[in-house]
Amino acid sequence: MAVTHTMAGEPRQEDDAPHVLVVDDDQRIRSLLERFLRKEGFRVTATADATEARRILGGLVFDAAVLDIMMPGEDGLSLLSHMKEGGETPVLMLTAMAEVEQRVRGLSLGADDYLGKPFEPQELSLRLKNLLRRRPDVARVVRFGSFRFDLKREELTSSGTLVRLTERERRLLRLLATRPGATVPRQDLVADEQLGDRAIDVQMNRLRRKLEDNPADPRYLQTVRGLGYRLVADLVDDT
Repeated sequence: MAVTHTMAGEPRQEDDAPHVLVVDDDQRIRSLLERFLRKEGFRVTATADATEARRILGGLVFDAAVLDIMMPGEDGLSLLSHMKEGGETPVLMLTAMAEVEQRVRGLSLGADDYLGKPFEPQELSLRLKNLLRRRPDVARVVRFGSFRFDLKREELTSSGTLVRLTERERRLLRLLATRPGATVPRQDLVADEQLGDRAIDVQMNRLRRKLEDNPADPRYLQTVRGLGYRLVADLVDDT
């Protein structure tokens, strides 16, 4: 697995900085983009293949993505199609200069921009910033009962009062809130590197004590026996 985190000596990014997913099987290109985009003020999560990218996308919402077209296994065009089915994340495709037909196909599938290899990192950064400027400022909010969870800020409030959450509680709630009403498989939660198998139940019980009138008979954070968990939401605001 090639998911990355802040490296020593690099500036720590603000939580509200644009979060970019980079998918490329070339380790040299991934490392280059990670370092450069962080210096440009982005948060970066990077992986080497579409399979891992799909797992990550199951639990996180990104502001933009950079996908290489040619990768072993599932290619970038298939991953692009999957992403556009589930949301409107701006996607920049990386292509070899000779791959004209693939660039055309990518645009037909919903790619927002493309950049041929080799490329200048500064140009890629500028293209990403242009994509983000063109994107509406969507602050998705999930409401349930008196609670309001802002996915962009990762803040939970109850009747306007901030509810304090631990980092693991916040992460668990975010994973559920990205798919309100849908069952999130237990294996997806366990796969999150900050939430281990045994920790899931502990964190869920703690979160229920903060959200439920009767944690033993939860209304919002429900267990789907044998499958996983779901967040029952009253309303999802996309604006």
